[in-house]
Amino acid sequence: MTDAANEVLYEVADHIAVITLNAPERMNTISGPMLNDLARLLTEANEDRNVRVVILTGKGRAFCAGLDLRKERDGNGLSAASSPTTINLRNTPPTVLQAMDKPTICAVNGGAAGYGMDTALGCDIRIMAESSKLAAAFVKRGVVPESGGTWLLPRMLGWAKASELIFTGRTLSARECLEWGLANEVVPDADLMNRARAIAREIAANAPLAVQASKRMMRMGLNENFSDHVHHVYLQLLPLFKTQDMAEGMKAFMEKREAKFEGR
Repeated sequence: MTDAANEVLYEVADHIAVITLNAPERMNTISGPMLNDLARLLTEANEDRNVRVVILTGKGRAFCAGLDLRKERDGNGLSAASSPTTINLRNTPPTVLQAMDKPTICAVNGGAAGYGMDTALGCDIRIMAESSKLAAAFVKRGVVPESGGTWLLPRMLGWAKASELIFTGRTLSARECLEWGLANEVVPDADLMNRARAIAREIAANAPLAVQASKRMMRMGLNENFSDHVHHVYLQLLPLFKTQDMAEGMKAFMEKREAKFEGR
């Protein structure tokens, strides 16, 4: 695990990487250094063959309350990662999350507002603590969902519900997020990480190359017609036929036992 003084903590155990936003005194608002560290650690987890699933969470009573406006005034905010006239979005957390092949689970431990909400939505699965909430307060601050929300929400909710949420700047409780389809599960606060880890272990027990290929195909399918997509799935399937994991999966099925996958 990284030193506790760092703004983002990182640990790996049992093929699960846990990335924790670590600025509880300011509700994990995003500073320039935190932005860079989070993107770097997400990339590291995605490239680590030992990692099969990533859990993203926050320390303290908030997941992430958005951008740190105080840091922005001091020159250590979002603009610290950019030049005075451009913003490099290629290596920011929302872009990195969207490109990751490893499955991601957001364990939403508290309020997720603005940039924090978009980051949570960028994960594949969201497990929310009972006391947590998503706050789409962008228009209340005079800005747009700057980190993926305008792309994600219409796809997740449909145009009408996404419009309602974005245009009103409404805050949704965990239970409302579940009703709207933005959360997979809502659990008691004390059970959040245990439940997130349980789902991560279930995913990690499967053939990692197949899981990653499935995610890659799902992502491609968002922008393809059916015929093109089926063709690309077939091309992805061919190399999987040659993996040790596929042979192990078939053998384990015939022998009626749990498979032991190695990611090869």
